[in-house]
Amino acid sequence: MIQSIFITPLLNMLLFIGQYTIMVTRVFKMIVTGRFRWSQLTPHLYEIGVRSIALVCLTGLAIGMVLSAQSFFQLSDKGLTGATGIMVAKSMLVEIGPVLTSFMITGRVGAAICAELGSMRVTEQVDAMFSMGVHPYEYLVAPRYVSMALMIPVLTIIASACGIFGGWFVASNLYGMHSQIFFAPIALHVSWYDIIANILKSLVFGFLIVSIACFYGLNAKGGAAGVGRATTSSVVTTYVSILAFNFLLTIFLNALYWYIFGFN
Repeated sequence: MIQSIFITPLLNMLLFIGQYTIMVTRVFKMIVTGRFRWSQLTPHLYEIGVRSIALVCLTGLAIGMVLSAQSFFQLSDKGLTGATGIMVAKSMLVEIGPVLTSFMITGRVGAAICAELGSMRVTEQVDAMFSMGVHPYEYLVAPRYVSMALMIPVLTIIASACGIFGGWFVASNLYGMHSQIFFAPIALHVSWYDIIANILKSLVFGFLIVSIACFYGLNAKGGAAGVGRATTSSVVTTYVSILAFNFLLTIFLNALYWYIFGFN
C-alpha cells in the first residue's frame, strides 16, 4: 500500500525527469554543433509564428481592455486614474503578456506538436527514421526548438503591445482619458528591464512548451488513444510548468533588480 501511494509515483517522476533531461541535453548538443536540418525551419517558423499572430493579438487586445476597465474603475474613487496606463503596461509586459501568450501557444502549437510526433511514434515512422540512419531529434525536434526560440519572443511582444493598445482604447474612448495622461507614465516608468523580463520569460516558457510537447509525443504509445492521452498530459504539464516557472522567474528577476539598482 505504501509503495503504491508514495514509492511508485516518486520513481515514475524521477524516471520522467531523467528521460526528459537526456532528451533536452541531446537536442541542445545538436543545436550547438549545427547537427540539424536548417531547411526544416521555414515551415515551423510559419506554423509557430505567422499562424499564431492573430490569436495572440486578439488575446492581448482583450486582456488589455479588461485591465484598463478594471484599473480605471478601482482607481477612480482614489483619484489615481492617471496610473491606469502604467498598470496596464507593467502587467502586460512583465506578467500577463508572457504567460497568456505561452498558454495560447501551448494550446495551438504545443498540442499539435505532441499529436503529430505521437502519431509518428505509434505508426512506427520514428523507428523507420532510426533504421535509415536519421536521428529523430535531428529531423523532428531540433528545428522546432530553434523555431520556437525565434518566434515566441516576437509573439509575446506583439501580444503585450496589443494589450497596451487595447488599454489605451478603452481608457480614451470609454472613459475619456487623454492619451497623454495614459502614455506619459508608461514612458517614464517602463524601462528596458521590463522588456528584458518579457523576453526572458517568453524564452523560458517557449522552451517548456516545445520540449514537453516533443517529449510526450516521442514517448506516446497505445495507438490513437495513447496519442490522445499523451497530448492531454503534455498540455497539462506545460500549463503547470509555466505557472511554476513564472513564479520562480518573478522572484529571481525582482531579486536581481534589487541587487543591481537597489530598493529605490
